[in-house]
Amino acid sequence: MKKRVLMIANQFPPMGGSGVQRSVKFAKYLPDFDWEPIVFTRECNKGLMDESLLSDIPKNLEVIRTKAYDLNELPKPFNLAGKLISRKMLIPDGDKIWYEKNKKILLDYIKNNKIDALYTTSYPYSDHLLGLYVKKHLPKLPWIVDFRDEWCNNPYILDMGYSNRRMKKERIMEKEVVTMCDYFITNTPLMLKNFVKDYDIEYKSYVIPNGYDEEDFIGLNKEYNKSDKLIITYSGSMYGRRKPDYFLQSINELINEDKINKDDILIRFIGNIPSKKINEINDKYSLGDIVSYLPYMEHRKSIEKLMESDILLFIIGEGKGAENFYSGKVFEYMNTNRPILALVPPKGVAADVIRETCTGYISETTDVNTIKKLSLKLYMDWRNNAIDIQPDWQKVKTFERKELTKELVKILDKSYQNNR
Repeated sequence: MKKRVLMIANQFPPMGGSGVQRSVKFAKYLPDFDWEPIVFTRECNKGLMDESLLSDIPKNLEVIRTKAYDLNELPKPFNLAGKLISRKMLIPDGDKIWYEKNKKILLDYIKNNKIDALYTTSYPYSDHLLGLYVKKHLPKLPWIVDFRDEWCNNPYILDMGYSNRRMKKERIMEKEVVTMCDYFITNTPLMLKNFVKDYDIEYKSYVIPNGYDEEDFIGLNKEYNKSDKLIITYSGSMYGRRKPDYFLQSINELINEDKINKDDILIRFIGNIPSKKINEINDKYSLGDIVSYLPYMEHRKSIEKLMESDILLFIIGEGKGAENFYSGKVFEYMNTNRPILALVPPKGVAADVIRETCTGYISETTDVNTIKKLSLKLYMDWRNNAIDIQPDWQKVKTFERKELTKELVKILDKSYQNNR
């Protein structure tokens, strides 16, 4: 008989975006290892949607969908006030109302059903508050906390300019979650190092990185074939520190220096990119005829666009804490057999994983001279039909989603044995 884990994952299909990938892939593969997942999530019928991800959900998976209470989804013009309240007044995030309204529903479900372990994942951090609420009422139930991103040390949180009073509250919340959970997971070693520096949790801590699902690549040819134009593709969101300005400046200078023929190149940005950002780029650089913007698309289609490309552009924003991140997208990039041009902190985890897998070239995000040098090299390689990449496939395969699920299963099995 399979053991049962209840997964609290506010971000879950049909919601789209990178945040849902980790949870849905764990839920997809856990049954292969004698664990039956049950997912506690929210209703989702607005915002960023990707119904294709529903195909990853096992047919017999129980998904408990509760009312979202999302102020961002209020009808116009009230949605503007809703966004302001969500960002500025709800602590720790806009899903605090969802937490308050559904915590009793969650607790009653667990009390009335056989559950062997509880798993919570963030963002949003309100997921962990639900886990904390359950742990305080059912202290014997093993609780596994999974941080996809940091909380109080998250550079994007730091950039929000929250008051000291608010951050003090959030640190208290973070401390309760981190110290009261039974097992603690982060997706990068440096992220874990930061938590261990603040809390005595090394004895119960693990690293499980993000990854890629080989099944998402079925039917796609990984053999590289030169395109008529050098196609450089960026896939993912663009916000805050994560911006293409230095890359586009580099390309613009190379064109103006007659080192790159403008007619030879196509740059594609795919994803949820604000129109304001697009307008800024178009106004700043005279690249409108070689830069295209494609909206967020279904996950499989976005992978197909990667496979159509010659070069994959990867960007991690500059600044404090940036070295601790690697977006989940980098792992799909690594599995394409296309070279990655990575604008990331050279001493950060993203650079480390690209070096380890031999899948790309690295420059500091703001180092225009190095970006120009690498871009010109890749352009000349393309012109000379000499683009060649030799990934360490054995290392790449360690980031396959089913392999990573095995690491979560080890923790779940340990929690089950210790709780018997």
